[in-house]
Amino acid sequence: MTGTISTVQGAQHTAVLGLGSYRPRTVVPNSVILEQIDSSDEWIRTRSGICERRWAEPDETVLMMSVEAAKEALRDSGIDPAQIGCVVVATVTHLYQTPAIATRIAVEVGAPTAAAFDISAACAGFCYGVAMASDLVRGGSAKYVLAIGVERLSDITDRTDRSTAFIFADGAGAAVIGPSDEPGIGPVVWGSDGTQHELISQKESWQEAAGSFNWPHLTMDGNPVFRWAAFEMAKTAQQALDVAGVTADDLDLFVPHQANMRITDAMHRSLKLPDHVKVARDIERQGNTSAASIPLAISAMRESGEAKSGDLALIIGFGAGLVYAGQVIRIP
Repeated sequence: MTGTISTVQGAQHTAVLGLGSYRPRTVVPNSVILEQIDSSDEWIRTRSGICERRWAEPDETVLMMSVEAAKEALRDSGIDPAQIGCVVVATVTHLYQTPAIATRIAVEVGAPTAAAFDISAACAGFCYGVAMASDLVRGGSAKYVLAIGVERLSDITDRTDRSTAFIFADGAGAAVIGPSDEPGIGPVVWGSDGTQHELISQKESWQEAAGSFNWPHLTMDGNPVFRWAAFEMAKTAQQALDVAGVTADDLDLFVPHQANMRITDAMHRSLKLPDHVKVARDIERQGNTSAASIPLAISAMRESGEAKSGDLALIIGFGAGLVYAGQVIRIP
């Protein structure tokens, strides 16, 4: 045997170095949703905690929202865009099979030669992206990685479906991840349960949608999803604390995927979080933005002063697949 393969080694530790977000201009109150479904404002608020959500206008594309969030994250991090070695985009609403939207985002933000790819991990997408970005930096494949969660769920929401019309919304969030002197991103706890894939799914295939000249729509079986998310995901969240070597008492923030206020409340109770831990409740004004919800929620907490640089946060995403992922991070 001749020849030896050389390897590279990246950073010992990684951290989120900067965050950015984009919220669409149009605010959609529950009253607009009620024009097409038989329900009430009280029922929507009680069922989900949502008072209003954001829907994107035609010019607020997946590309545009991602670029705006990414540019903000880059400014926040102080990293030159040319130093970005990889762009990872989590989305289920980039409506082209190929090429990946990540390639166009890389060009727009000033990292035209960065490796770039999309991932489909639904509402766990941002946590998947953070995990992959951290491992890429630690493995030496990239020094800095841009991880983005972006959705235009209004495109694939059936606005006459009483069970889902009030839930989904649009937006984008981004994080710059790179080397750190101290651990800033804990090990990921992730997985899937494909035996329950039908609980949250695209109702029609693209072939069926093309034949009917309509968009495919999301469908969700709410009650079993609630039970799975509220109770099984609390176990995953606890595992993420355990592998990071921290306890609930060490936390400053709890930022779950903004799926439903009742799910957030149930997880909060199950984890027995102390009173000092601030809990993200961005869903009330933003709705469920799938892969974008966690970075949007963190950005809202930073803007309000609830989250401060150096705070320890537990983040966890869960959704269609069923997929899930959680880790502990430091707020930049």
